[in-house]
Amino acid sequence: MHTFKELVAAFGEYFNKRHFPATPATLYEPGEYFLSWGGKRIRPVMCLMGNEMFADITPDAYHVATAIELFHNFTLIHDDIMDEAPLRRGMETVHMKYGSNTALLTGDVMMIQSYENINKINAQYLPRILGLFNKTAKEVCEGQQLDIDFEKMTDVSLDAYIEMITLKTSVLLAASLETGAILGGASEGNCRHLYEFGKNLGIAFQVQDDYLDAFGDPEKFGKETGGDIRQNKKTFLLLHALEVASAEQKISLQQLMQQNPADKVQLVLAIFKECNVDEWAKQLKEKYLQTALKHLDDIAVMSVRKKPLQELAEFLIQREY
Repeated sequence: MHTFKELVAAFGEYFNKRHFPATPATLYEPGEYFLSWGGKRIRPVMCLMGNEMFADITPDAYHVATAIELFHNFTLIHDDIMDEAPLRRGMETVHMKYGSNTALLTGDVMMIQSYENINKINAQYLPRILGLFNKTAKEVCEGQQLDIDFEKMTDVSLDAYIEMITLKTSVLLAASLETGAILGGASEGNCRHLYEFGKNLGIAFQVQDDYLDAFGDPEKFGKETGGDIRQNKKTFLLLHALEVASAEQKISLQQLMQQNPADKVQLVLAIFKECNVDEWAKQLKEKYLQTALKHLDDIAVMSVRKKPLQELAEFLIQREY
């Protein structure tokens, strides 16, 4: 069994190559530029981990992991266009460097390239892998649209937000694990538990991300905290605060969101703490983490094969950055 870090290195060695033809350079160089930044590689490595839980890692797992990483990067390029983001990972975004039209095409061709990699796998697995991949791809788009819709809505329920996060973020983590498991010959029941592990872990991951953006240590988090507050993003924290706040606190929050004073972050955080939002977020994260670990525990394989995923879950949820 390999650790997450070992598989990150192995996948990086496999993935860090040219993925597109040389011409037309105006289409393909932006894709190579974006992929050259690297990344955490969480999703493709989870595919490899799902595979190794049930068998030795197969070449097909690397093909699917590559497809997952290309698909994920396609979504990032298009997300940056929709968010009008100038930077990602400290680098100029594709649409800012090459223009929005080229960025759209670069994202499109990256998604097509992901299907080229899926097409390389053993034919006996193709219908099931392709079905799961297509279902997940549509769900990610649905989650992104819900996120866009929420920006225009004044009243978003916590349940609706969790559904959006599940579609936008969690299902790709879950599908990454399940595709690997399918290639490893896992049973339907084991695949279902592994998918639910990934889905619930993804929600816990987002709760932690929202928490760190508000309450994290800037030196450890790697950026100034309070970004979500400044942008009036509907996060787990804000939605819960609006749900439990007093009438006076709700009015204050709504005024802060509309007026955007210089000390907005500090004032919003003060209300969050008065509402015990920070402690509530920790409890919510723990709830989804424990649900995830219960599904992992229910998978019918030797415990030693589950250890890498247990360690990954603890790392993702306990991280401070």
